Amino acid sequence: MAIKDVLPEIRKEKGITQEELAAKVYVTRQAVSRWETGETTPSIDMAKLLACALDVPVTRLLDLPQEPTCQCCGTPFSVPNMPAGTDADGAENPDYCKWCYDHGEFTNATMDDVIEHSAPYLVQATGVSLDEAVSFMGALLPTLARWKNQDN
Repeated sequence: MAIKDVLPEIRKEKGITQEELAAKVYVTRQAVSRWETGETTPSIDMAKLLACALDVPVTRLLDLPQEPTCQCCGTPFSVPNMPAGTDADGAENPDYCKWCYDHGEFTNATMDDVIEHSAPYLVQATGVSLDEAVSFMGALLPTLARWKNQDN
């Protein structure tokens, strides 16, 4: 769901006005209105601030594909030629891509390693800046199975 659809829904669930939300994230009420109408879209960093102000996971605000993704890097399995990860016995592992999980071992030790390796590909695929890609991945990765409840 696009942020223009989910933001007003969450804001109303929380019982706050556009003006109150604007004050919490240090923008004008008009900025909140433009986000809610889809005239503009908040940056990833602003989405993080909005999520904090609304006390919801940032992934609820992000327009993420509703499809299976690698549970390490977040890449959708619909990416052309995306190889599946493999377990130690060579069997395909449906939870991870081969870029993250190969022959039963993770190819990157930490979340920072995954971000450093994957962010440039996200830039290339989407045209966002490297800073935006890093920020997006920093918000997304903690919600994935490999990183949930893990200190990295």
